[in-house]
Amino acid sequence: MILAWSAFAICGALILAAGSQLSREADQVADATGLSRSFVGLLLLATVTSIPEMVTGISAAALVEEPNLAIGNVLGACVVNLFVLGMLDVLRRGESVYTRASQGHILSAGFGVIMIGFVGFNVLLGERTLLPAVGHVGVSSLIILLFYVVSLGAIYRYEHRVPADDVPGDVVGAPIAMSGVARRFLVAATVVVGAALALPFVGDRIADVMGWEETFVGTLFLAIVTTLPEMAVTVGAIRLGQIDLAIGGLLGSNLFNVATVCFSDIAYAPGPILAHVSSFHAVSAMSAMMMTGVVISGLLFRPRTRVLGTIGWVSFFLLMTYLLNVTALYLYAE
Repeated sequence: MILAWSAFAICGALILAAGSQLSREADQVADATGLSRSFVGLLLLATVTSIPEMVTGISAAALVEEPNLAIGNVLGACVVNLFVLGMLDVLRRGESVYTRASQGHILSAGFGVIMIGFVGFNVLLGERTLLPAVGHVGVSSLIILLFYVVSLGAIYRYEHRVPADDVPGDVVGAPIAMSGVARRFLVAATVVVGAALALPFVGDRIADVMGWEETFVGTLFLAIVTTLPEMAVTVGAIRLGQIDLAIGGLLGSNLFNVATVCFSDIAYAPGPILAHVSSFHAVSAMSAMMMTGVVISGLLFRPRTRVLGTIGWVSFFLLMTYLLNVTALYLYAE
């Protein structure tokens, strides 16, 4: 038991350190290209910080052959990212983060609801899926990947049609040595991928020694560890006053995480992965949808009051929904 938890902690520490480095290097590349902070968060930061979720899902499906770990990690990571978004109000004193955030985030949040809802829909259907398979890969997984590509195109066009306001800290940096950035990026990526490959084995071992179900382990523990890079990036962005970078990174990470269901499906040889998982994953999907809906409401309404002067109402509901999701998984996950 001690060895399993020690390995889990080591993987988490490696992902946290290397993921933070990945984000810093990607941010430097974004400064050199002149992309907006919102799009940098949505595409570049979200992609590089979601490498652990992608690799963990693929290795869980291909090497461990535990589809519940793969899908639980994806949906759990989405819920954890929204939980982190709820914690922003605690980290940021003064006005709520939603009072200054760009309303353009509503578009990425809306696509997130569509993609997460589609996953939940297919999880509930299970083997009674309405869509055929191409070989062992479900057409539903290919549609999810198509949704992701369409969402990126739509958000990119929106960003150019409605330019985001400048945010303190969003300044163009000095010229950088791209060779040095690429070298540091590859080293950090190697560490992240290596640690993420080990996580499914560690999670499976923890489930055995603790007597927990894979659905619970994948959705809670693996999801928390693999979202450590997003947490590190978010805290750093908020401290620099880059609110849109932080929110864009979290919402973009959810889009990318759901898209990785397609890659996990390709890696899972027994058949369409969404037809071989517990229907209880729909609880996490619905939790993520409710939490994303709350975020959309906050971006539109821009609430200014706080609960006990500490946390905004939007973030309060995000945290409560997260706790309900974790409790339901612990008590009833199959």
